[in-house]
Amino acid sequence: MSDDKCCQSDIECCGDDDCCCYEIGARFPLIGEKAPAFKAVTTNGEINFPADYEGKWVILFSHPADFTPVCTTEFMTFASIQDELRAMNTELIGLSIDSNFSHIAWLRTIKEKITWKGASNVEVTFPVIADLSMEVANLYGMVQPASSTTQAVRAVFFIDPSATIRALVYYPASAGRNFDEIKRLLVAMQTADKHGVATPADWRPGDKVIVPPPTTIAAANERVAGSGSGYEAMDWFLSFKDLPEA
Repeated sequence: MSDDKCCQSDIECCGDDDCCCYEIGARFPLIGEKAPAFKAVTTNGEINFPADYEGKWVILFSHPADFTPVCTTEFMTFASIQDELRAMNTELIGLSIDSNFSHIAWLRTIKEKITWKGASNVEVTFPVIADLSMEVANLYGMVQPASSTTQAVRAVFFIDPSATIRALVYYPASAGRNFDEIKRLLVAMQTADKHGVATPADWRPGDKVIVPPPTTIAAANERVAGSGSGYEAMDWFLSFKDLPEA
């Protein structure tokens, strides 16, 4: 028989006839919330997050396992764009539920043996967290039991310089990440912050941006009237403008 008393704060009852309780995974942080703090052993030594990354954007990402084919192509791609990201005040941190020795062996194999899309001798220099305890993975909801209880999914967390979660993207194990979108999303968020604007669908650097809509009737009338504002007003609530060249 169903009995709500059988379900405690960390489990949930899933049927009307029988009490088939199951554990609920740790709640992962959402957009606008502070990124959970942690200390962790990595391939670059211990890191203390977010203290070690004060004033920087961080892309924290997880992968299912070392020595797996899709992950190998992703790590090579992350390594190839690391300098671009650093030019945008952004650092990378990787994670999987593997040991530090496994990480080191895998990264050495990538550098010494793997060629992909014409790239070879690729050295991964950003830190990769060894998370055998799943402590960090559980903090960020990277382990999803319906997918696997022993591997992290392909999660990507964008964390701003105030250690706030700004975006998160999850991919299935079978699909490699879109790195053009990772870069585009980062630039879009940084552009929005810098200029107080929003970016439309499929926005790319150099495209027009969206001006925040007015909040009074008088301002809405002025927006539509134009009066040399430099806005391209489709209507009072939707207006575009060019950004000044850097």
